[in-house]
Amino acid sequence: MTDASVRWRSRTEEEVSENENEGHGCPECGGHLVTDEGHGETVCNDCGLVVEEDGIDRGPEWRAFDSAEKDKKSRVGAPTTNTMHDKGLSTNIDWRDKDAYGNSLGSRQRQKMQRLRKWNERFRTRDSKERNLKQALGEIDRMASALGLPDNVREMASVIYRRALNEDLLPGRSIEGVATSCVYAAARQAGVPRSLDEIADVSRVEKSEVARTYRYVVRELGLEVRPADPESYVPRFASDLDLSDESEMRARQLLQTAKEQGVHSGKSPVGLAAAAVYAAALLTNEKTTQAKVSEVADISEVTIRNRYHELLEAEEGLLA
Repeated sequence: MTDASVRWRSRTEEEVSENENEGHGCPECGGHLVTDEGHGETVCNDCGLVVEEDGIDRGPEWRAFDSAEKDKKSRVGAPTTNTMHDKGLSTNIDWRDKDAYGNSLGSRQRQKMQRLRKWNERFRTRDSKERNLKQALGEIDRMASALGLPDNVREMASVIYRRALNEDLLPGRSIEGVATSCVYAAARQAGVPRSLDEIADVSRVEKSEVARTYRYVVRELGLEVRPADPESYVPRFASDLDLSDESEMRARQLLQTAKEQGVHSGKSPVGLAAAAVYAAALLTNEKTTQAKVSEVADISEVTIRNRYHELLEAEEGLLA
């Protein structure tokens, strides 16, 4: 038997014995054992018996009294992330030109640090693929911020773009176009969709190119993107219009009725959601106008009126 297997076996036996001891509880009364991290003791929660003392403290050896001090003393960095071209693993040289004690550097040292920063940046983006990623991920972050998308959507969009780059889908297409389509796909996959018009408003490419590139990326990568659900737009529209929870719930009911009656088929989910929010506000006696809903949803008032009548007819048909 090798040394490695002996160590593995002994470690496994220790873990089993620890689990058995934990399962027995307090040896005096059989009560529940709790660990006091401050004193390094294992104590019975019922009778107070100290079962084990001088336990191992697996926390840091330093103390911090606020988040800023904790960040300063911590010796580990943030986890890796796909939203950065190097996944956050490279080193950055601070631009403030100060030493470890916060003192300003001399002129010669500042020139030296400037040269080091320049070379460090060159090594971080040493090939065309790295430069491509850096530009695209910067675009993804900018658009996600403008659209108010959460971090998980940014991470998902970055992963989709990396896949597109690795599978050589970019030749003949702009970096901005592919990045925009990745944001659109990630938002729909995460259940926080944005309309194509909203995406195009924050993009540097035309709406037609975004739509064309999106279809291409989804097809080539085999992404599973479900059709947008009108209900997923309701919370955002209701929040932007300062409507109550009652109105939001009523809008959801109208959309569910429309689905049962088949009214939603072939209709824009954004238009249906906007009309449902408008109808729900009127039904719950809350003040809003078609113009306000149109501005929030970024669709025409004509669309809202048409969908509004269809939703009410569907509800009347169900009641009849």
